[in-house]
Amino acid sequence: MNKSELISAMAAESGLTKADSKKALDAFMASITNALKAGEKVSLVGFGTFSVSERAARTGINPSTKAKITIPAKKVAKFKPGTELTLAIE
Repeated sequence: MNKSELISAMAAESGLTKADSKKALDAFMASITNALKAGEKVSLVGFGTFSVSERAARTGINPSTKAKITIPAKKVAKFKPGTELTLAIE
């Protein structure tokens, strides 16, 4: 499912127009992004938790030259599904 299909599904499920569903989805994604940028966790009970995790710097190998390279540390977004979501997809 891509973003436009999700917007259509949200509109059908909620009774909103597609334009309103797009605004709601964009606002949801912006709110999650801003919270993660601020270092906060976002917990949606029954659905899951969005969080930020830090990956340490490490050494890798360039596959074309076989030279060792340093992969820098970075922050990554993570999602851990909640129990209700996990049970719903089984």
